[in-house]
Amino acid sequence: MNPPIPSPRTLASPETVNAAELAHGAVAGLAARAADADRDGELPAADLDELRGAGLLGLLVPTRLGGSGGGFADWADAARVLAAGSGATALVLNMHTSVVGALARTPDDLARAMGAPESYFAARDRTLAAAAAGEFIAVAMSERGAGSRLSELRTRYQPEGDGYRITGVKSFCSGASHADVFFVAARAEEPGISVPPTAATPPAAATVSHFLVPRGPGVSVEPSWDTLGMRGTGSHDVRLDAWVPADALVGGVAGLSLLVAQVMPQWLVASYAAVYAGVGRAVFDAGLEHARGRAGTGLARGLAGLPAVRARFGQADAALAALDAVVDECARRVDADPGSPSTNRWVWRAKLLAGRTAQDVAASIVEACGTSVTRRRHPLERLYRDARCGSLQPATSDVCADWLGLAALGGDPEADADVARW
Repeated sequence: MNPPIPSPRTLASPETVNAAELAHGAVAGLAARAADADRDGELPAADLDELRGAGLLGLLVPTRLGGSGGGFADWADAARVLAAGSGATALVLNMHTSVVGALARTPDDLARAMGAPESYFAARDRTLAAAAAGEFIAVAMSERGAGSRLSELRTRYQPEGDGYRITGVKSFCSGASHADVFFVAARAEEPGISVPPTAATPPAAATVSHFLVPRGPGVSVEPSWDTLGMRGTGSHDVRLDAWVPADALVGGVAGLSLLVAQVMPQWLVASYAAVYAGVGRAVFDAGLEHARGRAGTGLARGLAGLPAVRARFGQADAALAALDAVVDECARRVDADPGSPSTNRWVWRAKLLAGRTAQDVAASIVEACGTSVTRRRHPLERLYRDARCGSLQPATSDVCADWLGLAALGGDPEADADVARW
């Protein structure tokens, strides 16, 4: 049975920051490198330099620690702008932002109620200040065969001296080649137990913790990224056999970071939604440019002269506007009332709709524009592949829909699901 989880109090309003304007300063450079990043399957170092220069690594860091003091809505605004230039780089920043946002926007009273020691807050502030100064955090959570299911992790940690030893192999670690710090999920090593968990005997959720592991001895990046879409994220494997000090344990208490994720899932779920809303809009804009370029001297000629093509753009316009409205409402509620059941339903709605809308719009626009846009190096070919990935990223569309269905039917998604959500 899951332990009772305190409800977070309503957070104070974030500082006023024009996140979209910050993002606009970086988007042109990202766009210029997006095709090569896709071809090479690697995040360009210059993209991270653009993000640092724009102050986006510290977007959600409090101003007292050198950041912009933004909230979730600010991230949603920035992500949609950045994704117009490179959905892959926006997604990399999303992973960094999900960690920073969870650290910065979890109320101190909630952390204390969950058992965080006072030493945790000093460690947290050091991490946030470093992010504001340009340190990049990569998320090393997923594993082959387990995906993002934290209950199935094989990466282990155990006490060693005045710290912890972490061993395992992570996959899908976006921006791994450039990470300064890795946010690593691991299960506690259980003495006397050497058999990996199975679906029939999953480990207790409370044994899962997260660590901030600096790049260095015992951490190696293994180039492995060759996938359908979001290739420019450079999401390579990371092998770990590393010792970390005690304050690397996020929250200062085993299992606390997982409880935060359960209470406020926006940092692992809805933060993806804004990125894919931006990807969907990028598909739409690239499709318009292609159709207009084929129109000759007026709308009566070429693709734009076909009612069926115009109807596809009309349907896409409505779907993207609806998605933006859901993302905006989700963001407003996250900033005003994080962790409430009603807010969390909006979190899952936003992720579900973002994944579905991006892929549906991409498929329709590509079909409207025709075979020529499926050639390699055409922007729509890349965007189509990127858009297809939204439904597959955690939480997948099926998981989001199941959670919402359970809630709608009066069930408890934490207790009543047949399979653990994480």
